Amino acid sequence: MLFQNVIGQQSVKDQLVQMVQHNRLSHALLFLGKEGSGALPLALAFSQYIVCTDAAQQDSQKATVGLFDIPEDLLTRRTQPFNDSCGVCPACVKASQLIHPDIHYSYPVITKKPGEKPVSTDFISDWREFVLGYPYGNIYDWLQFIGAENKQGNITAEECNNINRKLSLKGFESKYKILVMWMPEFLGKEGNKLLKLIEEPPPDTLFIFVAEDENAILPTILSRTLLVKIPVLKDDEIEQALISRSNENESKAQQIAAVAEGSYREALKLLQHADEDWQSLLREWLNAIVKSGTMAQVKWIDEMSKLGREKQKQFIRYFIHLLEQAIRIRLIDVGTLHATSSHATSLPMNIPEKEKDFALRLNKMCSLSAQQAIVNELDKATWYIERNANGKMLFHALSIRLYHIIKDNSLILIN
Repeated sequence: MLFQNVIGQQSVKDQLVQMVQHNRLSHALLFLGKEGSGALPLALAFSQYIVCTDAAQQDSQKATVGLFDIPEDLLTRRTQPFNDSCGVCPACVKASQLIHPDIHYSYPVITKKPGEKPVSTDFISDWREFVLGYPYGNIYDWLQFIGAENKQGNITAEECNNINRKLSLKGFESKYKILVMWMPEFLGKEGNKLLKLIEEPPPDTLFIFVAEDENAILPTILSRTLLVKIPVLKDDEIEQALISRSNENESKAQQIAAVAEGSYREALKLLQHADEDWQSLLREWLNAIVKSGTMAQVKWIDEMSKLGREKQKQFIRYFIHLLEQAIRIRLIDVGTLHATSSHATSLPMNIPEKEKDFALRLNKMCSLSAQQAIVNELDKATWYIERNANGKMLFHALSIRLYHIIKDNSLILIN
């Protein structure tokens, strides 16, 4: 993968390239970013950049003759800028297909038969297909892809032994031997088998750990890595990616990007259900809670419970998005009110008119503290949905709590 194929993250790309070009490359890096931010694509692009023969030659030439004296034949045959891998040399071709012999991959796997000791290479064909087709996927997507169902993924002790063996061998083609470990959070105490290798690695060995939750990584491994923080994507970066990669129109791409919360994975999920009328469903729910009564709530809850976990999460995410827009409008109105007369102009807000109208209605319905309390309840509901909570019970309890928050503020202080 090329850096240019990774969505956004230009500052991180520059940081990684400078590490190599200025010979400041640490032997163990931790790419830490939330799901959908592009931590894995960045790791793949970085490993390709390191093994790229043209990039290596360019770095060598820069060190000896300077950037502007690079040989003309190197300049003419490259199709990419010098802050990226060339994409055409044999090393790049192999790395882009995840078949370079000096780039090894480790990731959570499952046990298919009782007593077996699975390792990552048992699933390498699935891994290549998954990563090449869905590089922004998360661990849930991967486990479903390999048919895990309710099985727990794991990076096993046998896998750690395999890593020790592979990295102790001499490299085949590249100067570097690279291990890309995705989701080291799934390393149990077995991960301590890697400590000596990480602490005293063979020459020109590079570890790239790609993680989402810093607190779930073994402290002994965490302390031996150089942290590279991957920020969430900006709305305009997701918007442009949806337009260029999914051929979406600008209006729809803008709306999806605003709700995706910096995750390209979530944006793709939202795109699959872009025709869902979440706003009408939300209006129906709020009317049932505030006006229509118990029978309307029961009917709505029954329909919602049939939608499935992913759609339920997207609906809640959309509700949170509208509440955030409502809060933003409320605060901007307050700011405008307190502005001096010479500066009392309305602040620009890029909110679709339909959403703005609904957000204004939410401001009339409940106070700022009530809106914040509702967001807290919705966040907790998302957490429960991800852990397979019963849909009917969850939305019934949520409806009751929202009624008390909106009607009498009785749950706000508790929250």
